[in-house]
Amino acid sequence: MTDVLIIGGGICGSTVARELSRYELSITVLEKGVDVSSGTSKANSGIVHAGFDAEPGTLKGKLNAKSNAMFDRLAKELDFPFRRSGALVLCFDEADMPKLEELKARGEKNGVEGLTIINRDELLKLEPNISDNAVAALYAPTSGIVCPYEMTMAFAENAVQNGAEFKFNEKAVSVSKDGEIFTVKTESGHEYKSKILINAAGLYADEINNMLSERKLKIQPRKGEYSLFDKAVFGFVNHTIFQLPTKLGKGVLVTPTVEGNMLIGPNAEDVDDKTDVSTTAEGHKEIFEKAELSVKNIPYKQIIKSFSGLRAHESGDDFIIGEAPDCENFINMAGIESPGLSSAPAIALMVVDIIKEKHSLRPKDKFNPCRRPVIRFRDLDNEERDRVIKENPAYGRIVCRCETVTEGEIIDAIHRPLGATTVEGIKRRTRAGLGRCQSGFCSPKLVEILARELGVDITEVRNSVNGSNILIGKDKLIGDIKDEKR
Repeated sequence: MTDVLIIGGGICGSTVARELSRYELSITVLEKGVDVSSGTSKANSGIVHAGFDAEPGTLKGKLNAKSNAMFDRLAKELDFPFRRSGALVLCFDEADMPKLEELKARGEKNGVEGLTIINRDELLKLEPNISDNAVAALYAPTSGIVCPYEMTMAFAENAVQNGAEFKFNEKAVSVSKDGEIFTVKTESGHEYKSKILINAAGLYADEINNMLSERKLKIQPRKGEYSLFDKAVFGFVNHTIFQLPTKLGKGVLVTPTVEGNMLIGPNAEDVDDKTDVSTTAEGHKEIFEKAELSVKNIPYKQIIKSFSGLRAHESGDDFIIGEAPDCENFINMAGIESPGLSSAPAIALMVVDIIKEKHSLRPKDKFNPCRRPVIRFRDLDNEERDRVIKENPAYGRIVCRCETVTEGEIIDAIHRPLGATTVEGIKRRTRAGLGRCQSGFCSPKLVEILARELGVDITEVRNSVNGSNILIGKDKLIGDIKDEKR
């Protein structure tokens, strides 16, 4: 029995777990994947939106700007990369200038500060590679960029530091309520009970809700494809560049990433399969054509990775946050699509306030809001590097040359709270393998270090999900293994 059970270990589940860990509560998070940030939270634009896009009065409009203002403090407390790079919304036709003014007014109603409209000359000073067709732009200086999985990891780690517990490989297959007690049964055969149940299941939030409430939800998976560029293009764009919606649609964004890459995308395609993260030639042709409306001379030869993510779209086109009207103490966090990442800290506060309305929460005397800092060797100057290497020689051994990631960082990532257990887990925590060669050189070493530090045979090391083992045996035994499988 636990006081609070949270289904979903993405950004929403992790932020609310961290916020609830301030109180004398037992908290358990159930995640169907092998790690936090295994679904929507790992594959998105990484934009901390300013808050000008949402309709005033909606939850998106109320929570985005409020949450945006929290990021400087949170990034400092939890030590995750964050930068206020600013955003531009391009206007391509003088006749559309009233729409740009409307967008500015909407943002101001939502509480966004610093919004201004700039002309082409001012725009070119900020973005020399901007399209020849851009005539003006809405400038939002409070917009920022973040690494979505490092951010999620930071909240989850701090929640664990303060007493929360995460359970992985625990896909909820049955949810019921008997009296005041919720029971969640998982695919692994385990059973969990709680007094309060929070639904942060992302794409599957409708399925969890519909097991308990007569007010049914329908989540529509919406796929978006992206292309990621090498760090060699750093500085090609300096701000997140959006397009003013026109009769041709909302366009795609072009943005720097907080790690120094460039990202373009996403498009939007409704799909039936909640696991469909495929990429297509047609999808990438679409994002290339739309990106070229914003900037010129895009260096396509520098693309190092293409990927797609799924958004949890709900027909009401707004967040669904609150207690189900016919199921007391069952709280939904559903339909959390863009700007969900940006709004997550404020969403967590809202959920805690909902719980406080019915339950007396006693603050912990020893809650620690700060995560143990992460040593990022690539960001250190030479003097700091010398000091770190003297303290731990493992930081003097470079494993990933593209991203300058050391063995010391990888070992730390494995042994931190919620430590990495897969190659993908190492990548998301340290960026080893996420550079230009996409782990072509460092993956054998990552496998070796994981096996050594986890105390398992090297053939047991997985890339990501269960069954994704990288090695099956030694070279001279492969023939025998194949014969046995026949």
